[in-house]
Amino acid sequence: MSSTTRRDFLKQSALASAGTILVGFQLPVFAKKQALITDAFIRLELDGAVTLMMNHAEFGNGAYTSLSMMVAEELDLDWQTIKLEAAPTEQRYYSPLFGEYLTAGSVSTASSFMPMREAGARTRQLLLEAASIHFSAPISSLRTADSKVHHRDGRSVSYAALIAVVEANGLKPPEKAKLKNPEDFAVLGKPQRRIEAPEKVDGSAIFGSDIRFDDMLFASIVRPPVYGGFARDFDGTNALAVKGVVRVKKIDAGIAVLARDYWTAKKAAGLVTVSWEDGGNGGLSTKGYSVEYRELSDKPGLLAENIGRAEEIIAETEDGLVIESVYEMPYLAHATMEPMNCTAKLAGDRCEIWVGTQYQSNDRTVVAKMLGVPEENVVINRTLSGGTFGRRASKTADFVTDAVQAASGENVPVQVIWSREEDIRGGHYRPQFIHRLKGVLDNQGYPLAWHQRVVGKSIMQNTKHDPAYMVRGMDIYSLDGCLQEPFGVFPYGTSYEIPNHRIESHNPAKTGVRPHEWRAVGHTHTGIAYECFLDELADKGNKDPLDLRLHLSRKHTRMHNLLEKLKKVSNWEQPLAAGRGRGMAARVYSNSWIAQSVELTVDEDGSYSVDKVFCVVDCGFAVNPLGIQGQIEGGIMLGLNAVAYGAIDVVDGRVVQSNFHDYRPLRMHQMPEVEIHIMPSELPPTGVGEQSTTPIAPAIGNAIFNATGKRVRDFPLDRQGFVLKG
Repeated sequence: MSSTTRRDFLKQSALASAGTILVGFQLPVFAKKQALITDAFIRLELDGAVTLMMNHAEFGNGAYTSLSMMVAEELDLDWQTIKLEAAPTEQRYYSPLFGEYLTAGSVSTASSFMPMREAGARTRQLLLEAASIHFSAPISSLRTADSKVHHRDGRSVSYAALIAVVEANGLKPPEKAKLKNPEDFAVLGKPQRRIEAPEKVDGSAIFGSDIRFDDMLFASIVRPPVYGGFARDFDGTNALAVKGVVRVKKIDAGIAVLARDYWTAKKAAGLVTVSWEDGGNGGLSTKGYSVEYRELSDKPGLLAENIGRAEEIIAETEDGLVIESVYEMPYLAHATMEPMNCTAKLAGDRCEIWVGTQYQSNDRTVVAKMLGVPEENVVINRTLSGGTFGRRASKTADFVTDAVQAASGENVPVQVIWSREEDIRGGHYRPQFIHRLKGVLDNQGYPLAWHQRVVGKSIMQNTKHDPAYMVRGMDIYSLDGCLQEPFGVFPYGTSYEIPNHRIESHNPAKTGVRPHEWRAVGHTHTGIAYECFLDELADKGNKDPLDLRLHLSRKHTRMHNLLEKLKKVSNWEQPLAAGRGRGMAARVYSNSWIAQSVELTVDEDGSYSVDKVFCVVDCGFAVNPLGIQGQIEGGIMLGLNAVAYGAIDVVDGRVVQSNFHDYRPLRMHQMPEVEIHIMPSELPPTGVGEQSTTPIAPAIGNAIFNATGKRVRDFPLDRQGFVLKG
């Protein structure tokens, strides 16, 4: 991938580059200097480069590489000629699954697989037709390779040289073109290193915080100490006395201090005196939520699923034979390596924004509504993002509106960078959840009845997504991973069959901190509760945990085969030494099946090391095995980090944690060895970006029980005396 300077990036136009052909759908237009633009995804440059328009965000998820591979396969591209541009906020680039410009849910690969391949195939057919004219030869005598069309007599012509032929003859890409057979793939299904990695290594990659203009200002925001509070009034006199400070102003998020550089703005922000209102949140606490949620979990909730007679069977069973447990999972912060940031410039009734975002269309809509201008007057330039885990898909576009409001009236670009403390104390969070579970075994020791109540704040309620993700008053993300049958827009269940299975839901009022998607969303709490309680039932029934899951999944081929594979590759039946433990868990998320087995060592003082993780995944056709490996390793790291240390506490409406000293990140030497097995498949590809986060936490909890006989039900582990070594 050719290098791009920051200044070049800022000067790039979105689409109308001279000397290009764009192919994506079928809306041909001609531009100057032999530029034929037929639409969305592919641009052939006169210099031989091939520019691909990326309509999914790249934040470490490998989307740019996977999408490039799809086009490169069908178009027979020389990989070194590929250049990438972030696609503009136009409906033709919207996700066909979401109907919005949104990168989320681990569906980028699945939703792009056919559109990107088809775009490449149509382009290839167009170029073959042009080459047929160029060589005065039938298409049957031609083939494509390395960004050229080759005649069987040895002659060849570059794709770039065929641009003039396409224009001169008025050629158009066909509406349909034949796709390659999988057995002929030379790119797809083969390990491919990340296409944007060289730029990240040499420093030319553009992240949101890299944006620079000669006349820009930087803003630091003084935010309320109580979450959800607001400024009543302020005195910025002392801040304005600092050299380099330009302005102090009130915005919705707090008080913005504008200066010539970030550190001056940050220093001066500490000198602003503010009178705050707590917005009614001053008495809120996570301990209070815990008490409230536990009480709710003992009361009937909204009915999500009722298979058989679970409630009646449990009521009829003697108390000593009913297994009951309560699991509690805390708030979690996203804590992205690159904190939230955005640069904005307002000029008249137009606004231009530079930001790393997952949710481009929503950001534009929110800003346009706030400014009272048409959406087309808001231009978003998407940069790379230094991690997100869902945070940069903000429904309120909070980190974007901060910059827009700070830039209002300045007539120059203004960049807002959240400090780490702002990010952790003022972010959006994975909600706190309580799960109360009851179970009864049959005479053979298998689960006969299962009753689960799930209590926690809804993410989707009263948002634009309410109609799709709220079912009968229940947020399906609160329940994803608990249900045996499909629910709402999720076309899958647990792949386990328990004959009597009842799930109820409570979504308490959305007070206090804002609930938000966190990588793998509901599975980060439902996975722990469901998979750990399943192990509790296995223990009570004297069943091997993996064999129990094999029994429950015997009618679900993909899960059953996955578990059989895990049992084999992990040497599941091989005994471990004293002080060592083995645990496993399996999940279905976003139409991908994944199972993990963990081996760990626990010392007498409770300190432990996670020694090895075996992971088996069925994600359909593996587009990029190397990318899958990286995503799985990253997901395991995040899930391990959360179960070991992750917790956000609120006391008197204030978030306690503030930085990496008390919201600890995992260290490299704490990362276990990971062995990954990808199930062979000819089914369409599905995601892996979030899936590997889902089984690791319950697998570790189950392994600790296996090693020590102690069952953890209140997380994270370090608060229960189990401290990860290092």
